[in-house]
Amino acid sequence: KGGTVTLFLRIADGSVHFGVADTGIGIAAEDLPKIFRRFYRTDEARTGPHDDSVRSLGLGLAIVKSIVEAHGGTIAVESQLGHGTRFTIAMPAAANSKLQQA
Repeated sequence: KGGTVTLFLRIADGSVHFGVADTGIGIAAEDLPKIFRRFYRTDEARTGPHDDSVRSLGLGLAIVKSIVEAHGGTIAVESQLGHGTRFTIAMPAAANSKLQQA
């Protein structure tokens, strides 16, 4: 509540970099290496952020990573508890793409 979500896009080094950053609760350092695993859920994700019944299955980030890597890209995450999280996807730009001309 009261936070911000930022979407970003840039072209650099022959790649398109895009993603999302927020000023939310962040992800604990010990969870970061695990969040792209299938069915992995942090303790908070198991119960929902407000102790409600809405629960994550732990598949979303695993699916995103699979799709990104299938297209020759990478996905990275940076996070700090209490300061938010930033996901960045880098995809190779097409050689004849109009994006490179922009």
